[in-house]
Amino acid sequence: MVAHYLGRFLPPFGPQSQALAMNVQSAQKNMFNLSRAVVSSQFSSMQKDNQSKAVVPSSSLLALACRGFQTSSQVQDVDSAAKFIGAGAATVGVAGSGAGIGTVFGSLIIGYARNPSLKQQLFSYAILGFALSEAMGLFCLMMAFLILFAL
Repeated sequence: MVAHYLGRFLPPFGPQSQALAMNVQSAQKNMFNLSRAVVSSQFSSMQKDNQSKAVVPSSSLLALACRGFQTSSQVQDVDSAAKFIGAGAATVGVAGSGAGIGTVFGSLIIGYARNPSLKQQLFSYAILGFALSEAMGLFCLMMAFLILFAL
C-alpha cells in the first residue's frame, strides 16, 4: 500500500526504486507486527490486573474503557490563566471610563468658552455624561470581579 503511494510521488528509476518500495513494505509489516505484540501484551497484563481485583471484563476493549479519567494540573492552569486574562480585559473598561470622563469635561470647557450664557444647560448635560461614563466603568469593574470570583 505504501509502495503504491510512493510510486505516485517518485518517478521510477529502475531497480533502486523497487528496492526502496520493498524496504518500505517490509518496514511497514515489521512495525505492524511490533505494535500488535505491544498492544496484546498490554491488554493481557490489564486483564490479569482486573481479574485480581475481581472485575472480569468481557473484552480487552472494555478493560481499556474501565480506566478512570483524571484531570491534569495543566488544564486547571489554563482555566486559571483564562480567568485572569478575562478579568484584565474587563478592567481595561475602567480606563475607558476615565477617558470618557475626561472627554466630557473637555467638551464642557470648550462649550462654555464658546457660549458662556449656556452654562447651566451645558453643566446638566456634563453631569449626565459623567454619570453614564462612570456607570460603564463600574459595570466593567463588576464584570471583572464576577469573572475572578464567580467562575
